[in-house]
Amino acid sequence: MAAFGTQFTAKMVTSRFRDGQWSNPEVVPVEPFSMHPATHVLHYASECFEGLKAYRTESGDIHLFRPDRHVARMLNSAAQLLLPIPDEAALTRSLHMAVAAVADEIPAYPGALYLRPTLLGTEEDIGAAARPTQKALYYVLTSPVGDYFAGGLQPLRVKVEDRMQRCTPSFGAVKTGGNYAAAMRQIVQARKELGADQVLFAPGGVVQETGAANFILIVGKEVFTKPLDGSILPGITRDCILALAADAGLSVREEDFSVAELLAHAPQAEAALTGTAAVLTPVGELVYEGETIRVGDGQMGPWSTRLREQLCAIQSGTADDPHGWRTPLEA
Repeated sequence: MAAFGTQFTAKMVTSRFRDGQWSNPEVVPVEPFSMHPATHVLHYASECFEGLKAYRTESGDIHLFRPDRHVARMLNSAAQLLLPIPDEAALTRSLHMAVAAVADEIPAYPGALYLRPTLLGTEEDIGAAARPTQKALYYVLTSPVGDYFAGGLQPLRVKVEDRMQRCTPSFGAVKTGGNYAAAMRQIVQARKELGADQVLFAPGGVVQETGAANFILIVGKEVFTKPLDGSILPGITRDCILALAADAGLSVREEDFSVAELLAHAPQAEAALTGTAAVLTPVGELVYEGETIRVGDGQMGPWSTRLREQLCAIQSGTADDPHGWRTPLEA
């Protein structure tokens, strides 16, 4: 199968906002959009998106994984960016429409159908730097994806950055392309200079998250992670892992912790990144000020392994779903 995010189905769902109202979502062929050079999003980054998956179980049933949380997060992103806010019910319906339209193309687990709902400003006005767009386009693109770790799950090498910020302070909870663009230079530089896979941002010495995923630290039977204070993305996979950790008897501590505390705990701890694409990926090494600190024995720890396997089993439909995360496809 092609690299993650490079293969697409032939159908998508679209809706447009004009004259104060949204059109009904409809299934259309996937094809390029035509945009005027003055389109709002091209100049003022009026854009947000989501990423979630739909799965096919061994019995052939199809379900979306936690679409309600993704819809809620998109509504929050749209509100923060002052984009026209679609109706919650319409957004939910659009996700089911997008999956149903290409149901035959959903690969068997560990493959899945990745959904990318996207909302962007389309008003043609280069003078609207301080005014919200009055037109918008919403679409749901779908991509059949295989196992993210087809070559084997490998621990990551992560640079700890305590001076630069991932994005604008207090805007970290918004899932917008600008936040990823702001972090990209640091990630590319860390890969080139240190052989790092990602950068863990910790402005002012307070650990936040990486450029593309949430971060957790497991020390003994305690799980530490940055609280949802607006500086980090409220990850749905993060939420799942924390819930499963609590179910397993771990103490979940959503509180600030410092780079010094992270490095002191690292040799006896487990660390991981969480996100929709990769689920949970272990961190084997931290790089700080030129020094490499191994996390635990440098491999995936027992708690990380257990939590990842539990979540994957729920997603695949081979385990019970005690929290009600699987949403059956509505035709």
